[in-house]
Amino acid sequence: MKQVIVFAGTTEGRILGEWLAAEGVETLCCVATEYGKELMKPEPGLDVRQGRLDGEEMRALFEQEGRPLVLDATHPYASAVSENIHAACGKTGCRYLRLIRSSAGLEAAGPEGADPEGRGQGGVTVVKDVREAVRWLAKRPGRIFVATGSKELGEFTALPDFRERVYARVLATPEVVRHCTELGFSGPHLICMQGPFSKELNVAMLRQTGAAYLVTKESGRAGGFPEKLEAAREAGAEIVLIGRPREQEGVSVEEGVRILMEQFSLKQAPDFPEELKAAAPENEKEPPEAETARASLIGIGMGVPENMTGEALEAFRQADCILGSGRMLDTFRDWGKPLFDAYDPVKMLDYVQQHPGYRRIAVALSGDVGFYSGAKRLTAVFEKAGIETRLIPGISSAAYFCSRLKISWEDVKLMSVHGRSQNLIAAVRRHFRTFTLLGGKDSVESLCEKLLEYGLGSVELYIGERLHYPEERITKGIPEELKERKFDGLCVALIENPAYRNGIPGCIPDEEFLRGEAPMTKCEVRGLSVEKLNLTEDSLVWDIGAGTGSVTVEMALRAFEGQVWAIEKKAAAAELIRENCRKFGTPNVQVIEGTAPEALADLPAPTHVFIGGSSGNLKEILKLLLEKNPGVRVVINAITLETVSEANACLKELPFTDVEIVQIQAAKAKHVGPYQMMMGQNPVYIFTARGREET
Repeated sequence: MKQVIVFAGTTEGRILGEWLAAEGVETLCCVATEYGKELMKPEPGLDVRQGRLDGEEMRALFEQEGRPLVLDATHPYASAVSENIHAACGKTGCRYLRLIRSSAGLEAAGPEGADPEGRGQGGVTVVKDVREAVRWLAKRPGRIFVATGSKELGEFTALPDFRERVYARVLATPEVVRHCTELGFSGPHLICMQGPFSKELNVAMLRQTGAAYLVTKESGRAGGFPEKLEAAREAGAEIVLIGRPREQEGVSVEEGVRILMEQFSLKQAPDFPEELKAAAPENEKEPPEAETARASLIGIGMGVPENMTGEALEAFRQADCILGSGRMLDTFRDWGKPLFDAYDPVKMLDYVQQHPGYRRIAVALSGDVGFYSGAKRLTAVFEKAGIETRLIPGISSAAYFCSRLKISWEDVKLMSVHGRSQNLIAAVRRHFRTFTLLGGKDSVESLCEKLLEYGLGSVELYIGERLHYPEERITKGIPEELKERKFDGLCVALIENPAYRNGIPGCIPDEEFLRGEAPMTKCEVRGLSVEKLNLTEDSLVWDIGAGTGSVTVEMALRAFEGQVWAIEKKAAAAELIRENCRKFGTPNVQVIEGTAPEALADLPAPTHVFIGGSSGNLKEILKLLLEKNPGVRVVINAITLETVSEANACLKELPFTDVEIVQIQAAKAKHVGPYQMMMGQNPVYIFTARGREET
């Protein structure tokens, strides 16, 4: 059992730990790095524990050691560590004593002081963090002497000429040197030294490097700040001061010594060396294990600890802070760690940048990071800002739900209509089993109504709510049975369709379409025309002069992950298109009533366009298409010789390429008494072309 646990992240902490042990007080010193352990002098009654601890590990240690007095002598900038120590003391009932370094402060800056808005009065410019210092320096010429150690040196690589401008003074250990050289600092631009640093030595370095700016932190008298300030003045360099983090309440080192002497009835105070009182080494604090911020993006499965992987739990335990949205943070509310509730990656990044002391960041994401997760956007935003990321997978809701249903999910079509637009109807038509995330307006009720609208009323649904929680519920039924029932806002569905048809239908027989009075492109011509478009699954297609919608439907079935806009000027024909779309299950069609080109102006740019009727406006339509997308692919059907002539002239005059003209005439057999006679259809000219410019 220990009487005192010292978190010795500074020279003062190390000296106090050695002093307490020498005075007969059973002491445990916690240091983060091997270097910190090497600095400790062996003493009877002094144990040294090396390695970073998270809040839960601190709590367990305090209880194991009999709830001793906890002395927080970490560095002023290690605010996240102090928060964890303070929280663990609160949970275990340990007395918490925070020692605050005496500040050399900006009172040493002279009568002009410093400008908190960063305008640089009196040779001192104050910025809130290293990132802001880099932005400030990027706008000003001159060499830069960085005296903040290696922890945030990577930020300076954002300067386009950092290899020529920046001189970095860092601790002379192999891991620090290796890290700095990997960043691009080498030769005379990398100064590896062990302090202390006097004013004279600082002046010599500033003059030798020709530095116009000295970047430092306000580390107090014990951190040698007054000497750096005086040296900068003498060498004519401007101080760029990284603002000191807000301190927790605490006592000075002198007051802390008095408290310790009273508690343990000690007669002799520790002997702090003179160099510590005057100009302590800036680099004698322990170098951090991680030189840059790192974010772990973690899939938490169903959101309870027993559902997470061991790797995920360990990452959360090691984190300085945990980010997540709403219920994602519920598991961690009693962990004693800083939590930030946000969904937007930009807001998460702002929080991390506002708390530079948090170097190990954990982001809690539902399910698995590879299944409709925010991990993709987070990775892009964090890494653009220089924060390294790693992805830790979790158990996805799809895998868990299928296991509860005792089915394999290897052949299940995975979808999500929670906050996104996807053609779920097409997936259900083409797959035996389809899994989807539901939420918000895309509830079970709207899912059932859509299935019924598109003729899928016989499919069977399994609805999963509150998965892996005690109130978990799984409900089975058909759309008609389930549409009136109430379900949780966030749930999942697995849809089974025994009548599924795998593959993309083409050349749908004419008689299967609802006809009315509208003209229709016949099956054989329709099949070739759609084939000439070379559609992809996610194409954005216009059907101009859509008629009955037969071409619209076949294009929508092929571009089932895309969108089709059917433009038709006659109201009766427009309604016929809607009916055919419902019949063939193509919710990815939007019908636009109007005449081209006026009706096209506000539509998104298409990748492909079929023109079955132009009402005499073909040239104007083609010009608009090229404005929308200079590389658009177009197929034009022409029956009359006038349209053939107009199409041929337009494709020659306008910037189109790869022009192809095919004339097709089909004949179908018709029974006449005991005979079959071939009945010819009108010849159709199929023009194919694409814009000359790539999109």
